Amino acid sequence: FIEVSMNRFIVVISWLFGLLLIGLSLFVTLETIMRKVFGASLQGADELGGYVLAVSGALAFTIALSERAHIRIDLLYARFSSKVQAVLSWLASLSLALFGLFVARYIWLVIRDTLSYNSTAPTAWSTPLIYPQSVWYIAMLIFAAMSLSAFARATCLLFAGRFGALNEEFHPKSAQEELAEELSDLERR
Repeated sequence: FIEVSMNRFIVVISWLFGLLLIGLSLFVTLETIMRKVFGASLQGADELGGYVLAVSGALAFTIALSERAHIRIDLLYARFSSKVQAVLSWLASLSLALFGLFVARYIWLVIRDTLSYNSTAPTAWSTPLIYPQSVWYIAMLIFAAMSLSAFARATCLLFAGRFGALNEEFHPKSAQEELAEELSDLERR
Protein backbone atom coordinates (compact mmCIF):
# COMPACT_ATOMS: atom_id res chain seq x y z
CA PHE A 1 0.00 0.00 0.00
CA ILE A 2 2.73 2.47 0.97
CA GLU A 3 4.71 1.78 -2.20
CA VAL A 4 1.62 2.26 -4.40
CA SER A 5 0.77 5.51 -2.57
CA MET A 6 4.36 6.71 -2.93
CA ASN A 7 4.38 5.90 -6.64
CA ARG A 8 1.14 7.85 -7.12
CA PHE A 9 2.59 10.75 -5.12
CA ILE A 10 5.71 10.77 -7.32
CA VAL A 11 3.54 10.70 -10.45
CA VAL A 12 1.61 13.73 -9.13
CA ILE A 13 4.86 15.55 -8.31
CA SER A 14 6.27 14.68 -11.74
CA TRP A 15 3.16 16.05 -13.45
CA LEU A 16 3.29 19.20 -11.33
CA PHE A 17 6.98 19.60 -12.17
CA GLY A 18 6.23 19.20 -15.89
CA LEU A 19 3.21 21.51 -15.85
CA LEU A 20 5.19 24.23 -14.07
CA LEU A 21 7.92 24.09 -16.68
CA ILE A 22 5.47 24.00 -19.59
CA GLY A 23 3.57 26.94 -18.09
CA LEU A 24 6.80 28.89 -17.74
CA SER A 25 7.77 28.05 -21.32
CA LEU A 26 4.41 29.27 -22.61
CA PHE A 27 4.66 32.48 -20.56
CA VAL A 28 8.18 33.20 -21.86
CA THR A 29 7.03 32.46 -25.42
CA LEU A 30 4.08 34.83 -25.06
CA GLU A 31 6.34 37.48 -23.52
CA THR A 32 8.83 37.15 -26.39
CA ILE A 33 6.14 37.37 -29.08
CA MET A 34 4.54 40.39 -27.41
CA ARG A 35 7.88 42.20 -27.22
CA LYS A 36 8.86 41.47 -30.81
CA VAL A 37 5.48 41.92 -32.49
CA PHE A 38 3.64 44.47 -30.33
CA GLY A 39 6.47 46.22 -28.49
CA ALA A 40 4.70 45.46 -25.19
CA SER A 41 5.63 43.34 -22.22
CA LEU A 42 3.79 41.40 -19.55
CA GLN A 43 6.76 42.04 -17.26
CA GLY A 44 7.92 39.51 -14.72
CA ALA A 45 8.96 36.57 -16.89
CA ASP A 46 12.30 36.45 -15.09
CA GLU A 47 10.57 36.75 -11.71
CA LEU A 48 8.14 33.95 -12.49
CA GLY A 49 10.99 31.89 -13.92
CA GLY A 50 12.93 32.17 -10.68
CA TYR A 51 9.95 31.00 -8.65
CA VAL A 52 9.22 28.10 -10.97
CA LEU A 53 12.85 26.96 -11.04
CA ALA A 54 13.15 27.11 -7.23
CA VAL A 55 10.02 25.01 -6.70
CA SER A 56 10.83 22.68 -9.60
CA GLY A 57 14.32 22.11 -8.21
CA ALA A 58 12.94 21.02 -4.86
CA LEU A 59 10.40 18.77 -6.60
CA ALA A 60 13.18 17.30 -8.77
CA PHE A 61 15.14 16.39 -5.60
CA THR A 62 12.13 14.41 -4.40
CA ILE A 63 11.66 12.63 -7.72
CA ALA A 64 15.37 11.80 -7.95
CA LEU A 65 15.31 10.43 -4.40
CA SER A 66 12.38 8.13 -5.12
CA GLU A 67 13.94 6.93 -8.38
CA ARG A 68 17.46 6.53 -6.92
CA ALA A 69 18.61 8.97 -9.59
CA HIS A 70 20.91 11.19 -7.53
CA ILE A 71 24.38 11.01 -8.99
CA ARG A 72 26.86 8.86 -7.13
CA ILE A 73 30.26 7.80 -8.35
CA ASP A 74 30.02 4.02 -8.43
CA LEU A 75 33.28 3.18 -10.18
CA LEU A 76 34.48 1.05 -7.25
CA TYR A 77 31.12 0.36 -5.62
CA ALA A 78 30.49 -2.98 -7.35
CA ARG A 79 33.94 -4.24 -6.33
CA PHE A 80 33.23 -3.90 -2.61
CA SER A 81 31.70 -6.53 -0.38
CA SER A 82 27.98 -6.47 0.32
CA LYS A 83 28.61 -5.07 3.79
CA VAL A 84 30.77 -2.18 2.51
CA GLN A 85 28.20 -1.44 -0.21
CA ALA A 86 25.51 -1.31 2.47
CA VAL A 87 27.52 1.13 4.57
CA LEU A 88 28.16 3.31 1.50
CA SER A 89 24.46 3.30 0.61
CA TRP A 90 23.62 4.18 4.22
CA LEU A 91 26.12 7.07 4.11
CA ALA A 92 24.53 8.27 0.87
CA SER A 93 21.09 8.24 2.49
CA LEU A 94 22.51 10.10 5.50
CA SER A 95 24.05 12.77 3.28
CA LEU A 96 20.75 13.31 1.43
CA ALA A 97 18.85 13.61 4.72
CA LEU A 98 21.40 16.11 6.05
CA PHE A 99 21.25 18.07 2.81
CA GLY A 100 17.44 18.20 2.97
CA LEU A 101 17.52 19.43 6.58
CA PHE A 102 20.28 21.94 5.82
CA VAL A 103 18.42 23.51 2.90
CA ALA A 104 15.07 23.47 4.70
CA ARG A 105 16.64 25.26 7.67
CA TYR A 106 18.10 28.00 5.52
CA ILE A 107 14.91 28.46 3.53
CA TRP A 108 13.14 28.90 6.87
CA LEU A 109 15.66 31.64 7.79
CA VAL A 110 14.92 33.36 4.48
CA ILE A 111 11.18 33.13 5.17
CA ARG A 112 11.67 34.48 8.69
CA ASP A 113 13.50 37.52 7.29
CA THR A 114 10.84 37.95 4.61
CA LEU A 115 8.16 38.03 7.28
CA SER A 116 10.18 40.44 9.46
CA TYR A 117 10.74 42.91 6.65
CA ASN A 118 7.49 42.34 4.74
CA SER A 119 9.68 41.81 1.68
CA THR A 120 8.40 42.17 -1.85
CA ALA A 121 10.11 41.36 -5.12
CA PRO A 122 12.01 44.30 -6.62
CA THR A 123 10.14 43.88 -9.90
CA ALA A 124 7.17 45.39 -11.68
CA TRP A 125 4.87 42.86 -9.99
CA SER A 126 6.14 43.64 -6.45
CA THR A 127 5.09 40.17 -5.39
CA PRO A 128 5.00 39.65 -1.61
CA LEU A 129 7.86 37.16 -1.35
CA ILE A 130 6.21 35.13 1.38
CA TYR A 131 3.96 33.42 -1.20
CA PRO A 132 6.56 31.97 -3.60
CA GLN A 133 8.99 31.30 -0.75
CA SER A 134 6.32 29.36 1.15
CA VAL A 135 5.67 27.12 -1.85
CA TRP A 136 9.44 26.63 -2.25
CA TYR A 137 9.72 25.77 1.45
CA ILE A 138 6.86 23.26 1.30
CA ALA A 139 8.45 21.57 -1.72
CA MET A 140 11.78 21.37 0.13
CA LEU A 141 10.07 20.06 3.29
CA ILE A 142 8.60 17.24 1.21
CA PHE A 143 12.10 16.34 0.05
CA ALA A 144 13.49 16.61 3.59
CA ALA A 145 10.72 14.38 4.96
CA MET A 146 11.22 11.78 2.25
CA SER A 147 14.99 11.80 2.68
CA LEU A 148 14.63 11.42 6.46
CA SER A 149 12.21 8.55 5.91
CA ALA A 150 14.65 6.88 3.52
CA PHE A 151 17.49 7.39 5.99
CA ALA A 152 15.41 5.86 8.80
CA ARG A 153 14.66 2.84 6.58
CA ALA A 154 18.33 2.48 5.61
CA THR A 155 19.37 2.76 9.27
CA CYS A 156 16.90 0.05 10.32
CA LEU A 157 18.18 -2.26 7.59
CA LEU A 158 21.84 -1.55 8.41
CA PHE A 159 21.52 -2.17 12.13
CA ALA A 160 19.38 -5.27 11.55
CA GLY A 161 22.24 -6.63 9.44
CA ARG A 162 20.03 -6.86 6.36
CA PHE A 163 22.77 -5.74 3.98
CA GLY A 164 21.22 -7.43 0.94
CA ALA A 165 17.90 -5.61 1.45
CA LEU A 166 19.68 -2.31 2.06
CA ASN A 167 21.73 -2.73 -1.10
CA GLU A 168 18.67 -3.67 -3.12
CA GLU A 169 16.70 -0.61 -1.99
CA PHE A 170 19.46 2.02 -1.85
CA HIS A 171 22.29 1.14 -4.21
CA PRO A 172 22.98 3.43 -7.16
CA LYS A 173 21.35 2.24 -10.34
CA SER A 174 23.66 0.36 -12.65
CA ALA A 175 23.80 1.06 -16.35
CA GLN A 176 22.02 -2.25 -16.93
CA GLU A 177 19.14 -1.26 -14.59
CA GLU A 178 18.77 2.11 -16.30
CA LEU A 179 18.75 0.45 -19.71
CA ALA A 180 16.13 -2.09 -18.59
CA GLU A 181 13.91 0.73 -17.25
CA GLU A 182 14.22 2.68 -20.49
CA LEU A 183 13.39 -0.38 -22.59
CA SER A 184 10.40 -1.12 -20.34
CA ASP A 185 9.17 2.46 -20.74
CA LEU A 186 9.64 2.21 -24.49
CA GLU A 187 7.55 -0.99 -24.64
CA ARG A 188 4.74 0.63 -22.64
CA ARG A 189 4.58 3.55 -25.02
